[in-house]
Amino acid sequence: MRYLILTKKNLIITLTVIALIILSLFLMVGTGPVSSASVHKKKLPIYCTTQTEKIASLSFDAAWGNEDTQQLIDILARYNVKATFFIVGEWVDKYPESVKALSDAGHEIQNHSDTHPHMPKLSREDMVKEIKSCNDKIEKITGKRPTLFRPPYGDYNDALIEVLKSQGMYCVQWDVDSLDWKDKTAQQIIDRVTSKVAEGSICLFHNAAKNTPAALPKIIEKLQADGYKLVPVSQQIYTGQYTVNHEGRQVPSLQSTAIPTIATTKKGSE
Repeated sequence: MRYLILTKKNLIITLTVIALIILSLFLMVGTGPVSSASVHKKKLPIYCTTQTEKIASLSFDAAWGNEDTQQLIDILARYNVKATFFIVGEWVDKYPESVKALSDAGHEIQNHSDTHPHMPKLSREDMVKEIKSCNDKIEKITGKRPTLFRPPYGDYNDALIEVLKSQGMYCVQWDVDSLDWKDKTAQQIIDRVTSKVAEGSICLFHNAAKNTPAALPKIIEKLQADGYKLVPVSQQIYTGQYTVNHEGRQVPSLQSTAIPTIATTKKGSE
């Protein structure tokens, strides 16, 4: 009978072989069949769009105050820029005259929920109620029914995106955050936004933010000087077939409209 004498060298070789076997088994499992749960891909909103031209959008969330709305309208008019205002239904109730003023000035009014809740905490039925109620209020004043929705707090889940799709709407976030709600100085807001904007960007601002009116003119001047055309968000959104990649960038298929005039045509799939 032979006995295997494990010298230090033999022990190292044995342990190495065992490690290689374990690694091989791990790799085989990793590349083999996986469960349906593991392949689930989270649905993403549109954070920005794929563009070959210098196109970007300025968007404003309106949920609380109203002290600078007319000032924002005047600044945007000075530079002939049309923006997108995502408005909460309760804000519509409080300031219907401002909603009309924004719409009359040519800005698009879109949905930011009715009561500003964390949407993922709601049932699908309650999500629909939030969306429809705000849409109804906006349409009553502007004559136009919103096609875009921005989740309060930027908080979303698969259910929300699916509900919006069932309502014929797009879920829209942003890829450039001004952080104006943190009371950044005007110069900090200017530097932050102008350094981050790229083709297809959607910029986030807020009405009633302390230094946004002071920062906005310089931001617009810089972007326009850099060759950017500033358009409402709906004029960036692709219709037809598209995907949203891992960055949240909307990527059109060959069948998509390049730059639609407004996102009211047939919606694609995500």
